[in-house]
Amino acid sequence: MTPIRVSLLLGLVCLVAGWQVIQIPESAIEMAVGPSLMPALIVAGLSLVSLLYGIGAYRGLQADDAADPEQAALSGSTTRFLFLLGAGVIFIGLVGLVGFIPSATLCGVCIARAFDAPINLKSFLICGAIVIFFWFLFSKILGIGLGPALTLI
Repeated sequence: MTPIRVSLLLGLVCLVAGWQVIQIPESAIEMAVGPSLMPALIVAGLSLVSLLYGIGAYRGLQADDAADPEQAALSGSTTRFLFLLGAGVIFIGLVGLVGFIPSATLCGVCIARAFDAPINLKSFLICGAIVIFFWFLFSKILGIGLGPALTLI
């Protein structure tokens, strides 16, 4: 896929994301910061990056992998993709059964493995610490329901 096509696809994704942000209902209570502020900021940032990528593609500054298909695929890219995809599937499949912390920890380990980290005790401890921090921050401090930390089966 050429860089111009990638930039057009990114622009389309940003348009759909922007449309979805507009669909977020306003809160029933008056708040200075509404529920759509952060998604809108994220979509705006991604749209800016997409636009800059498109400008770079138009000027020929982005690498065109279609010119040399043998060099286009990174070594192990299929395995990396499967670990990333598996991480999402594991999280979605397990979060209702075992709770947020175990499923997100396993998801984090799979994502780390996709970026060449070994699957070992150290990976589990680091990912677990990150997950516990964010669960505590969102669930307890900010009051955003992420579900139970652990669910007894």
